[in-house]
Amino acid sequence: MPDHAVSIAEPLEGPVERHPVIDTLTLAFSTDPAVRYLFPTAKTFLANFPRLATAMAGSAIAAGTAWSADDGAAALWLAPGEKPDGDALGALVMETVAPERLAVLLELGELMEQHHPDEPHWYLSMVGVDPSRQGQGLGGALLKAGLRRADAEGLPAYLESSSPRNVPLYERHGFEVTGLIKPGDHPGLIPMYRPAR
Repeated sequence: MPDHAVSIAEPLEGPVERHPVIDTLTLAFSTDPAVRYLFPTAKTFLANFPRLATAMAGSAIAAGTAWSADDGAAALWLAPGEKPDGDALGALVMETVAPERLAVLLELGELMEQHHPDEPHWYLSMVGVDPSRQGQGLGGALLKAGLRRADAEGLPAYLESSSPRNVPLYERHGFEVTGLIKPGDHPGLIPMYRPAR
């Protein structure tokens, strides 16, 4: 695989929802089973996913821990102690998700919190590759960039994979499956942990 230009996603003036990183993630997650559980139609997905990605970004874009690779992939790394914007996530769920799925999503949030490591760690809240660019090593380049920083700080890393097909990629980068988060009829998330190196 060729080397890819990996760079910090620079903060832009205006709404974060219009940031190129959010655009890339919107393309990447258009067929993601966990996201489409929230937003099953094209209309609801396109109208609401940018808000979801922005909430999951937390402070990553402003703090310089959102990364992009060759304008075809994006990763949102949250520094130790940082979290997604819980207030924005809660508001989004309450405003947009079908009422019959609310209980499942509340349980999902609780289970996600239980699986997060207690010790300081880097959290990869989202990583995705434009479908037209998949298989070119862009996702791996973003993982390497974020993990170099975690390793330099002697810290572990954590993520939840929303697709079983991505687990082997994360395993190649040292992540280990630590369980399964699957409340009700939700398609499930796979928590993964990479020890400090």
